[in-house]
Amino acid sequence: MTRILTVSDDTTASGGLGRRTLLKGAATVAASALLASRADARDFGANAEPQRYPDPDIVAIDPKRFKAKVGNTAIKRLYTGCLWAEGPAWNAQGQYLVWSDIPANRQLRYLNDDGHISEQFHKPSNEANGNSFDTEGRQLTAERTRLVRYEHDGSVTTLAEQAGGKPLNGPNDMVVHPNDKAIWFTDPGYGAISIYEGKLANTGSLQPHQKEAVYRLDTQTGQVAKVADEPFKPNGIAFSHDYKKLYVCDTGITHYPQAENVVWSYDIDGAKLSNPKKLIDMKLDGKSGFPDGLRVDTEGNIWVGAGWVGPGYDGVQVFAPNDGARIGQILLPETCANVCFGGKKRNRLFMTASQSLYAVYVETQGAHFC
Repeated sequence: MTRILTVSDDTTASGGLGRRTLLKGAATVAASALLASRADARDFGANAEPQRYPDPDIVAIDPKRFKAKVGNTAIKRLYTGCLWAEGPAWNAQGQYLVWSDIPANRQLRYLNDDGHISEQFHKPSNEANGNSFDTEGRQLTAERTRLVRYEHDGSVTTLAEQAGGKPLNGPNDMVVHPNDKAIWFTDPGYGAISIYEGKLANTGSLQPHQKEAVYRLDTQTGQVAKVADEPFKPNGIAFSHDYKKLYVCDTGITHYPQAENVVWSYDIDGAKLSNPKKLIDMKLDGKSGFPDGLRVDTEGNIWVGAGWVGPGYDGVQVFAPNDGARIGQILLPETCANVCFGGKKRNRLFMTASQSLYAVYVETQGAHFC
């Protein structure tokens, strides 16, 4: 995901919000956040005082439905120094986490055994964004122009770089279905409309090569099929805990003023999707931030990385699957791009948030292997 890209002082390429309007709004939010942070700043540094239990930044909005809060654990910052941290993915066999620093053109790795950080796990990374692992433990990565797989022998295989006879805009995130090994992925194209996170396609459109969409890659045939294009810019993607539904974050408001900050829900029917609906509305107390990346726990709850609002909002927001109601929050001092469950018990939530990597233990488990 990327910040709003403007092409003039007064309008965007799509005729949306202008640069002056955006900067004025950003300044207002920043001023409010600064006042709040001065009054109640939390030190996540290496020499910070221990956090008193229970951690006040793990919030149970609906205690009857949000039962994942652990009373004697705290949010930890494991690393800072990224430009824009994204795409966390957990490798169970190796017991490590990989994530991307898009503008720095690198991927990092966190080792679970001793907390070591490999700062150049993959560099250059072709400005990689989202990551996952398939059922054989091979890393999948959404690079700026293509979807790739890292093989066991160290080679890299290009899985998809076109759809419908046209280049992909720029893949973002993906999930693997364990039954047929198919890869479902999103293609919002942020890497083709920003020089900070990629390279300008210079096509004169916010849709660099084609309409933004969600795709399914049949790994047996190599066929890439469009399965949905309702979201303005489909971003994070996740299966429901029982693989009956697919959830897709929409961050289209970055470039389309008519878009909404919502998470879409689809019914999965084999290789197709049906019944699109806006399950989650990100509005909270009159403010709305981006739903960027997401994961699902074993109870079906949906954990969404969110931000661009400020203190009291930015971090992870947890929603119930049946009605999309907000039931919990994990508040962070930075905008959270994406999340994943990991650790030996798959009960540790890792959060890539702007410049940093955070983690916290929860009383639930990730529903999926990655």
